[in-house]
Amino acid sequence: MPGDIFPPPRLPMLLLLVLSVLGASHGCLQDPASAYRFTGIVCRLTYPAAVVLNEKTTKVIEAAFKHARYPSVKGEKSMLFIGRVLYGLDNLEIHNLSIGQSVFELRPGEGIAMEISNVSAVFKGTIQYGYGSWLVSLSHSIDFEVESQIDLGINPRLYCGNDKVAADTSDCYLNFHKLRLHLQGDREPNWLKKLFTDFITFTVKLVIKGQICKEINKVANILADFIQDTAKEFLRIGDIGVDIGINTVPVITANYIESYHKGLTIYNNATSVISDSVFHPGLLTENRMLYFWVSDQVFNPILTAAQQDGYLKLNISGPELTVSTSPSARPVKSRQGAFNITVDVLMITQLEITKMLDNQGTYLFDIFNPEVIPQNGSVVIQMDFGFPHHLLVEFLQKTLQ
Repeated sequence: MPGDIFPPPRLPMLLLLVLSVLGASHGCLQDPASAYRFTGIVCRLTYPAAVVLNEKTTKVIEAAFKHARYPSVKGEKSMLFIGRVLYGLDNLEIHNLSIGQSVFELRPGEGIAMEISNVSAVFKGTIQYGYGSWLVSLSHSIDFEVESQIDLGINPRLYCGNDKVAADTSDCYLNFHKLRLHLQGDREPNWLKKLFTDFITFTVKLVIKGQICKEINKVANILADFIQDTAKEFLRIGDIGVDIGINTVPVITANYIESYHKGLTIYNNATSVISDSVFHPGLLTENRMLYFWVSDQVFNPILTAAQQDGYLKLNISGPELTVSTSPSARPVKSRQGAFNITVDVLMITQLEITKMLDNQGTYLFDIFNPEVIPQNGSVVIQMDFGFPHHLLVEFLQKTLQ
């Protein structure tokens, strides 16, 4: 039956979901509270975890600066005794990039405020210029360098884009503390240097701001897609897949970021359905770095599918023992008395699940003191973690290709 198909949480997959810097047929709902009953998996990333992830924000910003492509710019100006001066800025490239530090703030109901300070870079390019009157008409070319010192501010807003967590970083600004022009050899006339200093100061500010902010938005969404696509592939085992699309926009408070995922099993051309989930924000605390709330309606179908496909083998025996795999996890009777099948299944399959997760790459993650806490109709998984360096390296390699 469609409702008996699967998907349990895997720690790495959900961890991937929250690095991005993370509805079924009903689509993406605007009100998170109205989406709770359709939610199979909830991911809560607390402030200490965001601090860990922010340690490498500068690497992503550095990728945006290096990956940006700066367009050629042309202009003209009339000058006394000389006439019209035509000029163009071409082949602008960035060199000697260094970035200081990144700080952030979680703003409830708004988004994330980020400030990246002490961005130092040298921009190199070529100035094409021509000037003349009825007496003279000349054309010249000269290389230049611009030393810059910049502070960058970004206020990302998370939203639901095509059932995925997406980032809008259009609220982006650059403060230039230094912008110094060096012409090749500094042999040009003083009036020409002054003209180009004014022109390049204005143009470089305009071009850099436009392209860097545009590239940051692009890289942020490439990162979000990379994380969620990686998570999706991580969860796939053979013919068993999981729909990890989001039901509503992520919620941001001063202490955590929380996202709400469908958690629907896709198996043998059928998809499970969740319509009466019991999630409420009060079921999670804020003492650990990372929390996953997982509905029983996620666990039960994934166990069924894994057993049917031979990924999970259970051998339960005993006199007059009867086993029930119903979603309600009713007690099972034997001569020794009653026990809850959910607890036994978790105990018996621990080694099998660990092996399966390791095959999917769990060992690549620094997960500290994980705890699994059963609740009524759900399970809470809570843990601390270290920065997943291998994912950052893989993302940067793909982004900068």
